[in-house]
Amino acid sequence: MNPRDLPDLATLALVARHRSFARAAAELGMSRSALSHAVRGLESRMGVRLLNRTTRSVSPTTAGERLLAQLGPALDQIVQAVDEANGQRDRPAGRLRLNVPRLAALLVLSPALPGFLAAHPDLELELSIEDATVDIVAQGFDAGVRFGERLASDMIALPIGPPVEFAVVGSPRYFAEREPPRTPHDLADHACIRYRMRGSGRLFDWEFEREGRELAVTVDGPLTLDAPELMVRAAADGVGLAYAALVDVEARLATGELVRVLADWCPPAARLHLYYPSRRHVPVALRALIDWLRQPSA
Repeated sequence: MNPRDLPDLATLALVARHRSFARAAAELGMSRSALSHAVRGLESRMGVRLLNRTTRSVSPTTAGERLLAQLGPALDQIVQAVDEANGQRDRPAGRLRLNVPRLAALLVLSPALPGFLAAHPDLELELSIEDATVDIVAQGFDAGVRFGERLASDMIALPIGPPVEFAVVGSPRYFAEREPPRTPHDLADHACIRYRMRGSGRLFDWEFEREGRELAVTVDGPLTLDAPELMVRAAADGVGLAYAALVDVEARLATGELVRVLADWCPPAARLHLYYPSRRHVPVALRALIDWLRQPSA
């Protein structure tokens, strides 16, 4: 192998992982045409087609799959060697990509980031805000943040931030015309503001728990939104009931704009977790973030 092929092999692996030249180009900060040219040059030098390309998708050929299966561990070793070399630096450097839900960005990362970035000026941090769970490996993220019970078993997960509690709320105007629900089953008779998760497009089922019994309720109503702050506002305006993080509604609860119901059915407060693939070596930049978030002041 010509050593000059190594960058093109890494490019091939990234395009195959994303199944897209455009997404791979965005991650690398390069043009799509430059990546396509690099892969075509590699195919020409090897004398074999490695990727099938259509107007809608990109996928490895049989030869490409065999090559990538053997190439993956070798590239991982190279990444590890580079990370270990970077570990000898006085300061972590490079780009760190995280996929996090809105609550994690609001409650944990936003307060910690100014100090973290000031302490690590050679780091570039990229946050993708998305509530639906994603495959962080396939999408090229170094780590993600989600609630612990939603994580795959092959991930390393570390609790971060304060516990998060959820609540069902409605306005006094709404309850002036309807009896408050006493159990989650009563929600079938109520107008509920539904939440559609960005990215996956999935409607969120309202989650409850009582005396060890868990219950997920598919609700219905006149309004569906993908922004929790708009859901809370709509509930305050009397449109219907909303299921929201307590931190998003506690100010309106204090002023009486919203009233909480089904409190004895809402699940216990849950912890957010920073998670990343299980492997022997943690990238230096990610280790720096983990250490920062573990500080009592973070």
